[in-house]
Amino acid sequence: MTAFGPQIIIALIAGLLLGLLAKNMGTVGDGEPNWLTTTLTTIGTSYVSLLKAAVVPLIFTAVVSSIANLREVSNAARLAWQTLLWFAITALIAVVIGILLGVIMQPGANADAEPPAEYQGGTGSWMGFLTGLIPANFLGLTASTSIAESGAASTAMNFNVLQVLVIAIAVGIAALKVGKPAAPFLALNASALAVIQKVLWWIIRLAPLGTVGLIGRAVATYGWDTIGSLGMFAIAIYVGLAIVLFVVYPVLIKAHGLSIRQWFSGAWPAIQLAFVSRSSVGTLPLTQRVTERNLGVPRAYASFAVPLGATTKMDGCASIYPAISAIFVAQFFGIDLGFTDYLLIALVSVLGSAATAGTTGAVVMLTLTLSTLGLPLAGVGLLLAIDPILDMGRTAVNVAGQTVVPAIVAKRNGLLDLPMYNAKRNGDPFADDSEEVAAEVTDAVEATVPATAQAR
Repeated sequence: MTAFGPQIIIALIAGLLLGLLAKNMGTVGDGEPNWLTTTLTTIGTSYVSLLKAAVVPLIFTAVVSSIANLREVSNAARLAWQTLLWFAITALIAVVIGILLGVIMQPGANADAEPPAEYQGGTGSWMGFLTGLIPANFLGLTASTSIAESGAASTAMNFNVLQVLVIAIAVGIAALKVGKPAAPFLALNASALAVIQKVLWWIIRLAPLGTVGLIGRAVATYGWDTIGSLGMFAIAIYVGLAIVLFVVYPVLIKAHGLSIRQWFSGAWPAIQLAFVSRSSVGTLPLTQRVTERNLGVPRAYASFAVPLGATTKMDGCASIYPAISAIFVAQFFGIDLGFTDYLLIALVSVLGSAATAGTTGAVVMLTLTLSTLGLPLAGVGLLLAIDPILDMGRTAVNVAGQTVVPAIVAKRNGLLDLPMYNAKRNGDPFADDSEEVAAEVTDAVEATVPATAQAR
């Protein structure tokens, strides 16, 4: 079977060719799309719908599981708050970088595309954002009814990601406070998370088919210029990721009196595997191992901070990416953003990072950011067309951040094993190269590499 990466490249080429063909076929009847455009649209939207269907249960179970990990940590409250604070600080730095790059590089400025017919105009508001945090029901679902020209009515169900997040946090904290009686519930939640992740993996294996539909529909609808705009968008994303990985993180490490070289050499095995596997959750065993064995973070704390980071610490997916994406979509459809909109992007990205759940970061954050700002949700399908190309770099930055914060918090609390952090590695991935450690790492890598189709 062809590897997943080449499958995506083939799908991109096939989608581009089919989209150009559909564009040249023109329209039929009263401006209706031709059969090929309709087929590509159906394939693309169906794939996005499948991904969205997994979002609500995935967010709920992942966030509850992350909070439940606090049971295993001594001084849990203090370390948890410091960890979350540094998650937020680094996320805010990353989102500011994303906003600046979006404004300066203007990746979607030359598209001149018309907003979709269903777009009502206007942008988001602070009041709408704040009131939107209050759950209307347990699942954060809303219903909307539309009337077609024929007079037929249709009702669609939507979800508010931040409401789901609020509900999950409340349930997780309540389960933590209840204690032992909540153990069966948390065990069931952990099992549900594993099942949902498996189903999601099956959906993501369909990514090549979804890519054909998404890129084909984009080219057929918006023309050849779409490819140039998406290319500039990809460049902006990777510039932002490089700044965070090679500038921001090293500065934070140095500011805490730690060696930048030791951090890079210690965390690099996990960063490298994340780039290949495209899965923060899949890389988790190796990330936790390098955080403990190379960076000297105590196991009791690392076993909380790293898994929590694998589901919420997403500087690539939940900070840089949604910031540039929102600005790109606004520029692509010729919609002006004001200063308030940029502040909303920053706030939603920092808060929404906890809703990425380690897997569907692109879908969740695109939907969350665009809906909060009142931008066309058609941008979700447009940007998902090239998502696999961006996912490698985003995941590498995610995992790098998941090693930085535990090291910083451990250092600030006097918990970091400095001799282990500064130990000479002599080219070996671990300072402790015993057969036991080597075997555990090999098992982790072998278990992770086949999951290259997984998203963050």
